Formats: sequence, C-alpha cells, structure tokens
Amino acid sequence: MTSFEEPRNRSVLAVVVVLAALAGLGLAGKAMFSDLFTPTETTVQATATVGVPVTVEVPAGASARTIASLLQEADVIGSARVFESAVEDGGYTQRLGAGRYELTTGMATDDVIAAFLAGPAFETYRITVREGLRIGEVLTEIANQTSYGEADFAEALLSGAVQSSLLELPPESIQDWEGLLFPDTYEFETDASAASILGKLARTMESRVESIDWTAWNDRGYTIYEGLIAASIIEAETKVDADRPDVASVIVNRMDVGMPLQIDATVLYAMDARGIGLTLADLEFDSPYNTYQNLGLPPTPIGGPRLASLEAIADPPETDYIYYVLTAADGSHSFTADYNQFLTWKDQAKAEGLFP
Repeated sequence: MTSFEEPRNRSVLAVVVVLAALAGLGLAGKAMFSDLFTPTETTVQATATVGVPVTVEVPAGASARTIASLLQEADVIGSARVFESAVEDGGYTQRLGAGRYELTTGMATDDVIAAFLAGPAFETYRITVREGLRIGEVLTEIANQTSYGEADFAEALLSGAVQSSLLELPPESIQDWEGLLFPDTYEFETDASAASILGKLARTMESRVESIDWTAWNDRGYTIYEGLIAASIIEAETKVDADRPDVASVIVNRMDVGMPLQIDATVLYAMDARGIGLTLADLEFDSPYNTYQNLGLPPTPIGGPRLASLEAIADPPETDYIYYVLTAADGSHSFTADYNQFLTWKDQAKAEGLFP
C-alpha cells in the first residue's frame, strides 16, 4: 500500500499546485485584459485637456447612445459606454433633451448627467416641415411656427444668406430653391435667424443626398439634381412607401423609350393646384412643367422629397412597368406594362370612387 500511496499523494499535490498556478494566472490575466479592454474615464481622458469650455449640440430625437458618442467626441467624457450605462442605470434615458449644452472637457459622468437634467443652456423650440410641400408652402409652414414672416424667409433664400451645393445657378426666384430644403422636424434656439433656420434645412438636404449612392442613376446619364426632380415626382405621386421603387422604375422606363412622363402631379404643380384627376383641358396647360406636353423631367423639383423617395430613384428596380394607377383607398397603386390592363384598372378605380 505504501509504495502506491506516496506517488498518488505526490500526483495530487502536483495537480493542486498546477491548478493554483492557473488560477493565479487567470486572475492576473483577467486583470490585465480588463485593463486593456475596459475603458475608464481616467485612462481615456488622460490625453485631453481638462476644463476647456465645450458647446455640444444635441439634435432632436437623439438616443442616449448618440448623445454619449457626441460627448466623447467633444472630450467631455472619456467613455461613451460608461456614460450610456450610467444613464440607463439611473433611469435617465428619456430625460436627455435636445439643445445646446455649455460643458467642459474631462467632466465626471454624474456632472454631465446633472447638466442634461437641468436642461440646455439655451431655450429651444421645434419646427416641422412636411414632405411633399412646395417651396412657397414650406415658407408658409415655417412662418406659422416662428416669429418671422414669409418675406423674411424669401429674402434669406435670395440674398445669398442661405447656400446649397445643390443649386446649379444663383437663385433668381424662390422657385429655384424648390426641393432643396429637407422636410423633417428640427430643433432651434429661440433667437435663431431666418437664414440660420433655412440654412439648417438646406444642409440637411445636402447630407441626405450625400448619404445615397447615386452610381446607378448617374450611369443612366442623369445628374443628382435630376434625381432630386424625379424624387419629388415620386413624393407627389405616392402615399405608400412600397410604391416608391416601382414609380421610380416607371419614370426611368418611360424616359428610356422616349415616352413623355405624363404624370398628373407635374401638371398640378404647373397650375399651382392640388387634387386628384385632370380634365383634358388641363393636359393642354402651357408650361415647361407639363410632362404631357414636354419630354423628360420638368426644370426643377415639384416639392420636397423624403429620404425614401430619394433612395427609390437613386437605384430603381428593373421592371417592365410603363403604367400605374391608384387602386386602393390607402393610396396604393397597381403597376403594369399592358395598356389594356391599365385601362381596366382605371375604370375599376373610377367605379369605386378612388378618383374622378
């Protein structure tokens, strides 16, 4: 027994020593990797100067994660993850308001949260611009939500106080700004000027356009500005997002075969009218915007397109669709390459009272 017990005891002792060593290594490794991969505000902020005044502008609807990223980029905090976690743990996620905050670099997380709970340094208000509005309607809608008049906004657009890289030529009338102010909800300080308000809308449209890959559209031989024009037509013609790509395909298919676009929304724009259905006399209305009378796209957009309309025309799906007609009360259309099918659907839609 003795000859067998001693080796076994030595083996057990060896295993215990090895396990202890591994455990120690594991703890040391954990500490080491924790230091490497768990950022702390102290280590991240070591490279930033503490106490430098910083203004951070938080856009409307920004999430806690977005706010945390903005704060880290401005060196206000050292770790976006630590800040976001503290906000969630404290139940403050829904209490981080939009606006401009006067902060400093290297702040403690608790102090930043306290600053947000106290509110922005400047009072703000919101302005909403709806999709599909024409430029005159946009100015009216903004004027109704501010202390400025429509004339103030028109002057800002024509004086050069508002700029856009999407303008092909210096504007001679406010119609030259058609479709270049992005429809959305915006946050402004109460003392924002008319020019700064419109400037933000113009910059937002630029950024939305820049976020899209226009390669497929450009490969067809069209410019981005022409893409804006086509997107505005899609916006005016559709109420259902699912229809936007198919309307885009109809537009490019008609232009590819040299067919007039024959889109009612362009004639209504030319007539400065709203509604559904045109008379035969309306189709003869003399205007470069009348796509029953003129080939190709109209000279400018006919309203403000949303992002979904821009994305639809940037890369239209390959279809054989040439015609579409309203066939449902929710605004949905049916699409076809068959003219007789189009006429059948049109008669059914009229019988159902979907349009005159």
